[in-house]
Amino acid sequence: MPDVVFVFEVHQPYRLARNVYQRLVERALKGELTLRDVEEALFDQPLNKLVMERAAAKCYIPATQIVLENINRYKDWDRKFKVTYSVSGVFVEQARRWAPQVIELFRKLAETGLVEFASQTYYHSMVAFLGVPEYKELVEQVTEHRRLMEETVGYRPTSIENTEFSYNNDIAAVFAGLGYKVVLTEGVDRVLGWRSPNYVYKAYGSEIRVLTRNYRLSDDVGFRFSDRNWDQYPLTADKYSAWLAATPGDVIMIAVDYETFGEHHWPETGIHEFLRWLPGEVLKYTNLSFSTPSEVVDKYPARDVFDVPPWSSISWADERDLSAWLGNSMQQASMKALYDLYYYVVALDEPGLRRLWKLLTISDHLYYQATKFGSIGEVHAYFSPYKNAPDAYALFMEAVGVLSMLVASSIARNPRGFARRFKTPPEKAFYFYSPLEGFIGLKASSLLELADQVRGVPDDIVLFHARRGDFSSWVRNVFMLGDLADRISEAEKREPREAKELIARHINEYLGV
Repeated sequence: MPDVVFVFEVHQPYRLARNVYQRLVERALKGELTLRDVEEALFDQPLNKLVMERAAAKCYIPATQIVLENINRYKDWDRKFKVTYSVSGVFVEQARRWAPQVIELFRKLAETGLVEFASQTYYHSMVAFLGVPEYKELVEQVTEHRRLMEETVGYRPTSIENTEFSYNNDIAAVFAGLGYKVVLTEGVDRVLGWRSPNYVYKAYGSEIRVLTRNYRLSDDVGFRFSDRNWDQYPLTADKYSAWLAATPGDVIMIAVDYETFGEHHWPETGIHEFLRWLPGEVLKYTNLSFSTPSEVVDKYPARDVFDVPPWSSISWADERDLSAWLGNSMQQASMKALYDLYYYVVALDEPGLRRLWKLLTISDHLYYQATKFGSIGEVHAYFSPYKNAPDAYALFMEAVGVLSMLVASSIARNPRGFARRFKTPPEKAFYFYSPLEGFIGLKASSLLELADQVRGVPDDIVLFHARRGDFSSWVRNVFMLGDLADRISEAEKREPREAKELIARHINEYLGV
């Protein structure tokens, strides 16, 4: 008796605005604007409001009312109707602001006890692939999202998906460490091989269970429902239920964007009626029942190991890899810019700056920059508010520039506090080299580490770096501390033993240690 697991992905991004940057930055740097004001100007809130209100009217409100009606209709049956929602944090923010009825409906869903809410990253971001050690930002955004679900609907998730069902073994291990018992991802053929997506699997290297989406049956609803050229058009609830009943396995996970029900397929296509009648048609089959991810992993054993190395990460988009977000040089440059800024905003520890950075991690900013062709390219174009990928890239990098200037301004206001907290990423650390032997195995990731280490390195190595101005350049270019760099530059002109002591002393005095 297969269990049908319906998962609805609910997300709306914050889209970037145009033609505000120079005026915005000048006023912000003068202290005329708060960081909240910057956020409001940086993102196209009129467009975001329009999209949220339109989608709420066409999809979120009517579809959720239908789901709620069906849950109540079958709540006294032995086989009940159950569904799962994965709702991004930025969606919740916008719904609270512009469509509060949607939040009230979600609360009613939670009160039934028949709806599971899955975790994801709060900002629906691709930070799992940012390259930050120990997946710190991923953990932070997932933890933030879990708190939001508890506060919003009173539900503590035990199932989780990474953004857009992206997945690898390391991500699964992170989620296992956070206490989740099942992770949702795509049933990718090249990973499953001869195996079926319709079983419970165990993640490679950890004990967390894995559910894989049946993408063929999911896409029949998500993409093909209103396609009049499809050989199975029209898709009706009874026809689809028959397909489910004929599908072998333990679990059939159907996962689609929630906007499928009224936004991607307009109400005129009959999509709401399909949703309305589907539970009853499914329950006509005695071999089918509805369940949630957490329930099925308790019910069924893991049939095999699901092994996805980090270098072969998967998702549910495009070619079922990461190319929808990281497939071209523009997208990679955008992710690198986020990575470079991460260490600065963490050290500054200003909530407003940190939030601006997090808002720029929303995966849609990268998705709009994709340069795909054919039907895949048409899907990207459908979702994008911009005329093309270079336009999306230019707007994103301009927004990064705004944040960079705000970061520099914040450092200038409290340089010593920043200098005490800042630790460089590995590639920007100071590496000590010998002119004859190369790297000597010693590096500094902070000013305090440099002060401690410079005293102990051989004179010839200090001389090598001092004559090139490496110490002062590192302080000036990485830490953006021009006054301290000037003092160190003078120290670099001294003999090695004296230079070592002066460099360490200047740093310690600057840091107040």
